[in-house]
Amino acid sequence: MQSYLSLALRESEIATEAIREELARRGRAAVVAVADAHGDLISLVRLDGAPVASILIAANKAWTAARERTPTRAIGQAVRDAETGFDIAYYGDPRYVGWGGGVPVVIGGSVVGSVAVSGLPELEDMELAEIGVAAITAQG
Repeated sequence: MQSYLSLALRESEIATEAIREELARRGRAAVVAVADAHGDLISLVRLDGAPVASILIAANKAWTAARERTPTRAIGQAVRDAETGFDIAYYGDPRYVGWGGGVPVVIGGSVVGSVAVSGLPELEDMELAEIGVAAITAQG
């Protein structure tokens, strides 16, 4: 029998609230998704004014970051690499996302889930997702 650590609803709430506070401070809106260690959604919140298309993108960013145990931007950069990109081109699964904004949560050396943000420019999505991850990891 195997056991593993995974984010739960409480950690999802902590990350989402930290991101919501920062979005409010900036006067911005986005979609926030938090996934467990397998990439399955724990929560998804679309703030008023966030693009509808960002719902699926945020969910897929969270799934990708947890499944691949790496930030989604790194996957996108690898796919766009002229020498290796076509060898790993999204593994044939449409849920894989290569835009920045999906970040794995690592605790004790293990990926326990992910936080993702979508709806803003890529670098801002990435920054906000990192705020969510930092809020979780600060809980110890």
